[in-house]
Amino acid sequence: MANPAPLSFISTLLSTHSISSLPPTMYYLPLFLTASEEIQILASLPPNKWTHLTHRRLQAHPSALSKSGTLLSAPLPDILSTPILARFESLGIFEGSPHGNANHCLVNEYEPGQGIMGHEDGGSYWPCTATVSLGGSVVLDVWEKGGAGNAGKGIEDGDGGHGKGRRWRILQEAGSLLVTMGEVYSSTLHGIAEVEVDEDLNGETVANWDLLGDRRKVEREGGKNVRVTRTSLTYRDVIKVSNAGKKILGFGRR
Repeated sequence: MANPAPLSFISTLLSTHSISSLPPTMYYLPLFLTASEEIQILASLPPNKWTHLTHRRLQAHPSALSKSGTLLSAPLPDILSTPILARFESLGIFEGSPHGNANHCLVNEYEPGQGIMGHEDGGSYWPCTATVSLGGSVVLDVWEKGGAGNAGKGIEDGDGGHGKGRRWRILQEAGSLLVTMGEVYSSTLHGIAEVEVDEDLNGETVANWDLLGDRRKVEREGGKNVRVTRTSLTYRDVIKVSNAGKKILGFGRR
């Protein structure tokens, strides 16, 4: 079982970015990347690496995990590591993880109206997820296990007919970073509703409202977020890493 994230260290650096209405510990940082950095990353993603799914397309870097949850040892491509990993390190996000920083990145691209069913991150990862949003904004639905849940089809109420668990909405702006660890990592599910417009966005309904980089934009749109194509970079530290790939390719020989 993975060791818990070192919350005392993390909270010292990120306390001003904590989403206080959620269970510990989730952080939201707007403007983590500049607009030019977003554009550069999006333009540099390898076009031949996409896997097309029903409701989105994705890339796995440096590779997909094996059926046993093992990652072949290889560095992340530079476009996904610079400057992001250095910023993670300066914030202490993956401090104490098996490899000291993220070693895996899932790139997901969503068109307007696309989403993902409620899910949790599996046991192959150290309990910390860092997600960078590129190109567009979206509402992430988060709810307690055993409570709400029908993200991906459009969530209408807090319990979705499956109990009375608490539910929160998090607006992820373009260029932002959302970090999930600690209690909220293990006790909640998360998903994205399949809608073209996120509605009813205000200080009462959005958990990270006070942390947003541009609340006025949402207010000008009448509490709506009209979705455009959004790409997410989801970083994790895979616990089990194999050096088999290096041996096959002859890396590491003196």
